[in-house]
Amino acid sequence: MCLPWQHWTKVGQTVNQIYYLEVLKRLREKVRRKRPELIANNSWILHHDNAPAHTALSVREFLAAKQITVLEHPAYSPDLAPSDFCLFPKIKEILKGGHFDDIDDIRSNTTAALRAILQNQFQNCF
Repeated sequence: MCLPWQHWTKVGQTVNQIYYLEVLKRLREKVRRKRPELIANNSWILHHDNAPAHTALSVREFLAAKQITVLEHPAYSPDLAPSDFCLFPKIKEILKGGHFDDIDDIRSNTTAALRAILQNQFQNCF
């Protein structure tokens, strides 16, 4: 199941292993609170690409310690991310032709676009 969860990264923030580890901790906590059965029976799967922050030793150790299953991403295959061929085109279609005043306006419109996508469409991405 794909959980609609968003996290906005601050402008200028470098996404390194330390930052990504904090994101994963918050994500796991959200999954634990919203879908405790997924944590209890270890049935949720994380998919991320092979970015250096995702493959860092500290991140892999955290995922192993928390028994988080990771869906392997083939090397040199950024086009295999479901968000690239499924989610982003849907968001683009909704936002197409829009004009935005600032980053907050982009965020609010993107959030509205994400909320407009039906849950089964998220699930069909996978």
